[in-house]
Amino acid sequence: MAKNLVLTIVAHQGYIRHEDEKEYSLQNDILFSAICQTYLPMLDMFHRFENEGIDFKLALVLSPSLCSLLSDDLIKAQFVSWLEKRIALGEKEVERLKGEPALLENAKSCLAKAKKDLVDFTQAYSQNLLKEFAYFSKKGNLELLATCGTYAFLPHYGDMTEILNAQVEVGLYSHRHFFGNNPDGFYLPFMGYTPGVEKVLRSYGFRYTIVDIRSMLFSETLPKDGIFSPVRCDIDTNTSLSQASLVLFCQDSDTPDDIIGENGFSSNPVYKNQEKDVAYDLPAQSLVEAQFIEDGMPRIPSYFRYWNEDDEIYNEKEAASQAVLDAEAFLKAKSEKLTEAASCMEGRGPSLVCVIDAKVLGQEWAEGVAWLENVIRKSADFDINLSSPSPSVGNPFGLQKIVPYSGVAQGNSYGEDLLDNSNGWMIRYTRKMCERMVDLSDRFPNETGLKVRLLNLGARELMIAQSGEWAKMIHDGIFPEYAAARFKQAIKSFMIVFDALGSNTVSTEWLTKLEKEHLIFPWMNFRIFSPKK
Repeated sequence: MAKNLVLTIVAHQGYIRHEDEKEYSLQNDILFSAICQTYLPMLDMFHRFENEGIDFKLALVLSPSLCSLLSDDLIKAQFVSWLEKRIALGEKEVERLKGEPALLENAKSCLAKAKKDLVDFTQAYSQNLLKEFAYFSKKGNLELLATCGTYAFLPHYGDMTEILNAQVEVGLYSHRHFFGNNPDGFYLPFMGYTPGVEKVLRSYGFRYTIVDIRSMLFSETLPKDGIFSPVRCDIDTNTSLSQASLVLFCQDSDTPDDIIGENGFSSNPVYKNQEKDVAYDLPAQSLVEAQFIEDGMPRIPSYFRYWNEDDEIYNEKEAASQAVLDAEAFLKAKSEKLTEAASCMEGRGPSLVCVIDAKVLGQEWAEGVAWLENVIRKSADFDINLSSPSPSVGNPFGLQKIVPYSGVAQGNSYGEDLLDNSNGWMIRYTRKMCERMVDLSDRFPNETGLKVRLLNLGARELMIAQSGEWAKMIHDGIFPEYAAARFKQAIKSFMIVFDALGSNTVSTEWLTKLEKEHLIFPWMNFRIFSPKK
């Protein structure tokens, strides 16, 4: 009986876009580090598999705001400049470390990586990473799932159907815009399930989603196969979709801790220390002379890192060997889990869905992509079939029917870190904005010209304010002042739109300026917030 392992990688990013790359260099680094440490290495891995004839299968989520940034010409130019600065610093590091062979080897490796990234991004991939992901999707190697327009935490709006519709509709339209197809699956941000979401997802044609283990195991009807088989969630029989079902997959609750937990694979002392960067050790003046930063500006990461988790000189070969061992340990544990599940199941082969945040692969764990590559290469050795979710959906009416429990794979499974004393002040503003946006879309359904531009801008600003990234950044202490300011800017812009529509006056200069700054969703139609008739 086949043992199926569904590896699902989730990549998301707040909409951080600024023309002044000097002032916002640290914030820009969130995306740029993801490109060089995760997305480029992942695409390199895919092409290696293609060249070797390895038919791999993965599921991948690329959030609309991330796709918007990756396709933005300004962001592309800034990333090239970002790489060039690191290459210039790397050349000086190689010169500086000539008398220290072990450190010199690491400096050369980091410099070679930066140069390769620049060549890959500008020449091999023509600055179009989305095209590469779409290519492997069309080949059948990647199954791309859609997600919310701005990665909003849907349980906060569970009583506002128009808002759920808008976030899902923008996510679907964005997926069509960037990848040219209709996806089968929809990934709920933070795996936040709330009753009624299934009705919205099915109304837009999605066949399945992934939920947290508590949503499945705390359901009114206990799934007979536990987390090892998909189930279905029927739509309310009073609706026109009475015969439709949404298929639910459950994530393996052990996977995040297996990898990034206190005793996870990434904590092995031979792996690279991602916190110890040479840009924070060198004298500030040497960074200025290398034109890496300007005089008086804050230090930024260089990604020239020479030390392991034990603060000893990093040995790349030792880390690569350990990544192989950890991949085998991961596969062994999942194989044993699936084998035990198979002994208790009748008919269907067991499936296990492992959800992995993309930032773990390369950014938090430098060897993460190498580990993933070994997992894919060695899966057959453990009698594991790597699959994507869709083949397991089949005929949903052959699956067990349950009523899922409200759940979220965030905090202690209640999403409390998205609404606590650090960020709880935000929700009252977004909910009031939601009420006003629904009212505006109902009051101005047939407007044209300048008012339509205002309404579309208001819809974009609301979507930006709803991004779950801001609350998460504030809670986690990752540029909390910036996240709060970014959120307040969206609120203020929406209020200007609201007041302008009420007074029938608007500054076209202000409107044009903000439209050029916030290029996300250029096809936005404010009517997505209209109550469905």
